Amino acid sequence: MKKLGFAFLLCAAGMFAGEWTGVISDSHCGAKHNTASAASTKCVESCIKGGAEAVFVSGDKVLKLDAASQEKVKGHYGHKVTITGDLDGDTIKIDTLTMVAAS
Repeated sequence: MKKLGFAFLLCAAGMFAGEWTGVISDSHCGAKHNTASAASTKCVESCIKGGAEAVFVSGDKVLKLDAASQEKVKGHYGHKVTITGDLDGDTIKIDTLTMVAAS
């Protein structure tokens, strides 16, 4: 019974640990950059320099990144990555980030 209560508590808090693969985009273009390319990288870098925040795009879903994760994705703008971390609502807190080799 205690285990069930603990599981309920975790779900009620709204945080879910997981692993996702997608592209680092920007809050201005969002899901427009759902695939990695040189053009996407250039656009994302430009938008972030212009004040947009980095976001994570997986399919058509756009997820925000917490402040610490913003630092972790620098150098990966427009790239396809696999991340592990915690999802709280529509915001991810990244624990690890790994580049996915181009196919």
